[in-house]
Amino acid sequence: MTPRTRAEVLLLSCTLIWGGTFAVTKSGLDEISPLVLITLRFAVATVLFAPFVASGLRHMSAVTLKGGLIIGVLLFIGFVTQTIGLQYTSASKSGFITGLLVVFTPIFQIIIERKAPKTGNVLGVILVTTGLYLLTSPEGSEFNVGDGLTLVCAAVFGLYIVCLDIYTKVGDVRQIAFLQFSITGAGALVGALFFEDMMLKPSWNLAGAIAYLALLATLYTLTVQTRYQKDTTPTRAAIIFSVEPVFAALIAHLALGEVIGAMGVVGGGLIVAGLIVSELSDVLFRSNPSSERLS
Repeated sequence: MTPRTRAEVLLLSCTLIWGGTFAVTKSGLDEISPLVLITLRFAVATVLFAPFVASGLRHMSAVTLKGGLIIGVLLFIGFVTQTIGLQYTSASKSGFITGLLVVFTPIFQIIIERKAPKTGNVLGVILVTTGLYLLTSPEGSEFNVGDGLTLVCAAVFGLYIVCLDIYTKVGDVRQIAFLQFSITGAGALVGALFFEDMMLKPSWNLAGAIAYLALLATLYTLTVQTRYQKDTTPTRAAIIFSVEPVFAALIAHLALGEVIGAMGVVGGGLIVAGLIVSELSDVLFRSNPSSERLS
C-alpha cells in the first residue's frame, strides 16, 4: 500500500466517524448547550493527548506555533458555526451543507497556493456536489439561520484543509494537533462563559455522546487527519471528506428517523462516481506536471 493510499483509507475512516457526529450532536443538544458541548469535547481530547506532546512543547518552533494557532482558530470557528447551526436544521441537511467544503477547498487552494485542481478533481467536485444535493437536501425546505451558519462552517473547513496541508508539511504534526484541540476547547469555554446561556443535564446518553465526539470524532480523527492528510492533495482529501453526508444521512435515518428518499439513492451513486473520477484522474486525464501550479 502506497503512502497516499494508506492516507486516503485512514481519511475515509475519519469520514465515517464524522458522519455519525451529526446525529450524535443533534440528540445531545437536547441536554447540553452548543459551546459547553464543544468545550467538553475538546477538553477531553486535549487532556488525553497532552502526554504525547508535553516534552516537546518548550521547544516548539515558530512555524509550528503559527500554524497551530491559525488552524486552531479555523477549527474553532468551524465547529461553533456547525454545532449552533444544528439547533436550527436537520442532521442530514447539515451534512449536505458541510459537505460543500469540497467546493470551497479547491477555491482556497487556487487563492492561497496557486495550485489548479486536475480535470478529474473538477469533475469529481461537480458530481459530488450534485449528488450531495440529491441525497440530503429535503424537498421543499427553506434556507434558515442554521443553514447559513453551516454554510459558513463549510467555507471555514475548506480553508482549514488547505492551511492544514501547508503547515503540517513544515511544522511538528503532533504539536499542531495539540494546539488545535486546546485552542478550540479554550475558545468554546470563553464563548460559553460570556455569550451563551449554558445548559448541562447529565445523563448516560450525554456521556456516551461526549465520549464518541471526544475520543473518536476528535482525538482519533483530527490526529489522523493532521498526520496523514499531507500525504495526499487538499482537493483529493476534500473529495474523500465529501462522502461524509452519505454516512450522516444514513445514520440520521437510522437513529433519528430522518428520511433519505429515492433521490438519495441517486445522489449516493453520483457521489461514488465523483470519488472514482477524482481517484482515477491521473489515468483518465493526462496532465502536464508543470500545470500543477498556476503562474
